Amino acid sequence: MSLRTVRTLRAALTGVVAMAALATAALVSPAAADSGTGETHRGTQRAIEAAVRDGVPGVVAQAHDRDGTWSGTAGVANLRTGRERLPQDRFRVGSITKTFVATVVLQLEAEGRLSLDDTVEQWLPGVVRGHGHDGRRITLRQLLNHTSGIYNYTNDPGFLAKVFGDGFFRHRYDTWTPRQLVGLAMGHSPEFAPGTAWKYSNTNFVLAGMVVERVTGRPYGSEIERRILRPLHLRATSLPGTEARMPRPSGRAYSKLSEDPKAKIHDVTELNPSAAGAAGEMVSDSADLQRFYRALLKGDVLPRRQLREMTTTVPTDPKEPYNRYGLGLMRHTTSCGTEVWGHGGGIHGSASEALTTRDGSHSLALNFNGDWAGDSEAVVEAEFCG
Repeated sequence: MSLRTVRTLRAALTGVVAMAALATAALVSPAAADSGTGETHRGTQRAIEAAVRDGVPGVVAQAHDRDGTWSGTAGVANLRTGRERLPQDRFRVGSITKTFVATVVLQLEAEGRLSLDDTVEQWLPGVVRGHGHDGRRITLRQLLNHTSGIYNYTNDPGFLAKVFGDGFFRHRYDTWTPRQLVGLAMGHSPEFAPGTAWKYSNTNFVLAGMVVERVTGRPYGSEIERRILRPLHLRATSLPGTEARMPRPSGRAYSKLSEDPKAKIHDVTELNPSAAGAAGEMVSDSADLQRFYRALLKGDVLPRRQLREMTTTVPTDPKEPYNRYGLGLMRHTTSCGTEVWGHGGGIHGSASEALTTRDGSHSLALNFNGDWAGDSEAVVEAEFCG
């Protein structure tokens, strides 16, 4: 469900380190409790410490429930200096960006400026054409719930060669335009006829960002800032555009840029996020992500009808009946039956999750600063199932 590296990143752009000379205990730092609720989050703390033992350089997690806010950290933010991860660290959130983009589209629908049943062709004439793609047959709703069948540009071999593996170091500062990214997808055949199946495609949300710009006359990032970030006071959240550096405070991001478990670990913190664009460029922190998803699910961001549209889901993988997908929003059922809503996101050296219960009473956001190890699902299970 995310832009995750390396296995998942290669498949969808979707996600410490083995430092044998250091004892595991030296890589694990104690939890930092904001409101004395650490006792109820011991399992979550153990889960993030297990991720560090598995090879993730550092983890930050924060949860909010009726008892207050708890923050937990483990490992390091910087392998060179040994600086520990901080609860307020900012990080690249990858595909979590998609929920913000979908929210803006739904706000525009509420204002009568577009319809989810509009075709892509109506707003982007001639853009979705080639090798069987036809924007006249694809609706905006199908972009947002990944039933469009449009090829995922991050699977394009040429793109993979430049953005991942050794090509990363030659191309990490390259700027990609939305037209270029969509053009990569148009060079391939669709995955299926629109509306007949489900498959995650980052191209869908690059197109959604282009639609926002066409409707409003302003970049999708500006609309997210105006409509969501400012009203909700999400001051740690930003859309960097082509800016390669991370805002402070933040740690480093690490990747092996390879599926070989013995591959060298690289610092991949600096990169031009235009390669992800509206599918995954955003930077945030754990507190902001929770605040956004709680407000969204409680109905503070969208009118009731649009929130109902957003939370109307379709099945994803028959092998994963516990996962369903709405409009830029995932519904996940945990092993104990708790239903949570949110999204995951991965981009070079950064894997994140942000989830909340439907009533917004219990939320979790977390980040791994390495993309080849660790089990974020174990952290989610520990938090929501105890």
